[in-house]
This record gives sequence, C-alpha cells and structure tokens, in this order.
Amino acid sequence: MTTATPTKTILPPSQHEFADIVHRLEAGGVMLPDTPENLMQIIGLYKAYAVPMDFYWRDLLYIAEQEFLNPLPFFKYFLPNEYLELHNHYAGDDADLRIWRGEATAHPELLAFMEKGETIKMPRLFHHLWHDRINMEFAEECMRSMLWHRGMGGQFDPYLDSEEYKANADRAIRAYFKYNPAMLGLYKLFPDLFLEQCRQMSYYANLGLFWEVMAPVFFEMSDLYDEGKIASVPDAMNFLVNGIFAIAGRPIYHHVYIRGECYEIIPKTKGFMWLYEAALPYVEAVFYRTSPFRGTKSYNAQAKQVPDEQRDFHFGILYADVFPVGTAGIPPTLLMQDMLHFLPPYLVDYYRQHCRGEDDMLIQLGVSFQRSMYCVTSAVIQALRTALLYPLDDPNPKHLQANRAFFEAQLDRFKRPEARIRNIQHQEYR
Repeated sequence: MTTATPTKTILPPSQHEFADIVHRLEAGGVMLPDTPENLMQIIGLYKAYAVPMDFYWRDLLYIAEQEFLNPLPFFKYFLPNEYLELHNHYAGDDADLRIWRGEATAHPELLAFMEKGETIKMPRLFHHLWHDRINMEFAEECMRSMLWHRGMGGQFDPYLDSEEYKANADRAIRAYFKYNPAMLGLYKLFPDLFLEQCRQMSYYANLGLFWEVMAPVFFEMSDLYDEGKIASVPDAMNFLVNGIFAIAGRPIYHHVYIRGECYEIIPKTKGFMWLYEAALPYVEAVFYRTSPFRGTKSYNAQAKQVPDEQRDFHFGILYADVFPVGTAGIPPTLLMQDMLHFLPPYLVDYYRQHCRGEDDMLIQLGVSFQRSMYCVTSAVIQALRTALLYPLDDPNPKHLQANRAFFEAQLDRFKRPEARIRNIQHQEYR
C-alpha cells in the first residue's frame, strides 16, 4: 500500500471524536501511534502468538477431520505426529505460496514446549492433567464465537443450512457411526442435534484454515523485524494488508477422514475463500464481539447486563479490560498464558523494566496484545477501503470524502466507553 499525504491538506479537518486517528488512517497509518516501543510490542506479540497458533490450527483441523463426532473425545488435544508433521501451505520449500522462510512442520519452540512444558520432561498425559500444555480451550472458544455470531457475511455460513450441506453431513455421520447402532439410533431420533455438531466441526475447520495462514505471516513479520526490514508500525500494517490480498482466495473447506475414506462435507469446489469466509467473520466475531465471561457479566435477562441483540456485543480484545479471569473472552487470558512461554527476549526485558513483578507480566503482555490487535484491525480496515473505495492519494475530493466517511464509520464502533482505542494512544497505558 502506498503511504499518501494526509488528506486534511485537501479536505477540511474531520469533526469526528477520533479526528486525529481518522487523519492518521487517511495518511496510510494505523489506529496505534507509530513509535518504536509500540512496534517492538506488536511484533514481539505476533511472534509469541504464532507459536501456540501453530498448535491451534493443527489441532483444530485434527478435530474437524479425524475426531469429528466422537462422543467421548478425551484425547482430542493429543495431537498425533501426522498433524505435527503436516506441512503448512504457506511455509517451507513446497509451499503453495511461501510467506515464511522457515520450516513447514511444527515450530521447534512448540515441540520443545510440548516435551517439557513449564515442569519437566514426562509423558504427555501427565502434562495434560497438570495443565502444563497449550490451552486449546482458547481456540475452541474463538470457534464457538464464530459459530454463535453467525451471518457475518460470505457464503460459508448460509451453506451450513443448505440441503446440499445436510446431505453431505448425513453421509459422513452415517459412515462415522456405521458400526455403532446406538449412536445411529440417537441420530435417527435427534438428527438436528448431530447436524448442529457437524456445523460446529465445520467451524473448527474454518478457523484452523484461517490460522494456518496467520501463523507464517506472524513468523515472517518477526524475522523481518529482527533483520531491520520492518521499521515502523505502518510497515507492519502494510505487510498484513499485502498478506491479506495475497492469500484472499485460499479455499475454505471441511473434509472428514473416516476409516481411510475422505468425505467432503464442504468441498473445495464450492469456492469459499479465506478473506470473506474466514478472516472477516473472525475479526467481527472475535476481535469485536465474542461473549462476556461468566462472572464478569450476569446472563440473567432481568439484570440487562448482556445486550438483547448480538450485534451489540462488544466483549472482544478491542474492548477488554486486561485483568486475568482465566478465559478466552474478555480478555483472552488462556492465550496470554500460552504466549508467555514464547516471548522474544527483548520483550521479556521490556516487561521486567515496567512490571510490578513477574506476576504482572501476564497483564503487560495482554495490553501489548491489545495494541497488536488494533494494528491487525487497522490492516483489515485499510484492506476493506482498498477493495471497496479509493486510493489514499486519489486527487478527487469526492473520493477522499467517501474514504473519510468509511474511516469514520469504522471508528464509530470505538465510541463506546469500554473501547481501548483511547488508552492505546498513550505509552503509559500498561
């Protein structure tokens, strides 16, 4: 994306509450101020996020493709070597499109953590029972948010209600329980229950395929930063924007493997694409909406602490008050715990300077993560502007006014008092 001269030299100043941010976006910038400290935080968090994400996407696909409707999935987090060695389509020498220059198999830091965790080397079951592992519960909560906040655009979600999808799901369900007459009997009695579980598995696949792209993107950004090739916050955002467009057409599908046979519940031939069917619904459902963690808000209808309409949900990381509640909601504490294991040394040193102690590092990490996701959201906003509207340096004032109206409409969502956009403008927000 070309960085242009701020449009305030052509248009009158914006009267929006966040006018300074509007002008920054019009100049090709980011909602987050461009400072070396902000850049260090967001890139460090991308690296720390990418390592557990490398597990998330593999395990999500494993659950969608292999566990499927297992009624007792006790070992769904025990990722087999087949999926640890599964080649990422956007890393390694055989990549469809090589985004990261590293290996296509599971990241070495991930494998080292899976072996030893925070304790010692011991059987995987003991690590699991001790909860010394990657928190897949976070990934599943993101998936459930996407499933619950349905109708976020695209054709993937409407397809889940189509007769074609139901027929594909029926074939897979009957094949999966072919030798289990009890489950087939339950399926006959409660077909919609099984179909809804199948839809959930399709969202497992959707999110897994989304994160398969994002992990190498974040790994490459970290490497470029280390090499001095990403030198500003707009540089980071532009890398994300270019990545979004490069990978926009990546197919989103759901295949199930039952006794060696592939059942295409959502075939690749449907033409569902990564940008519209996974990326944009993910940002909307997870960054903005998600759902309040039990204990932070009452779900009692009379208490009126949870919105009546799903469109009014505002419990994502962009609105989070970063305190640890042990959940994937507001904020994503389980993810914060996962990222803590993989922080680059420069970020650990930074937190030691500003923390009130080691226990406070999780909070500082969460705040940095919040900054980094405002950068990602800025990239999405700029990508949408590129796709739907006009160049930032368009000489036509009417076109620039249309861009401004778009930016202001996007920033309207942050007028809520819970939004952290005000906080991230100041470096002392820690």
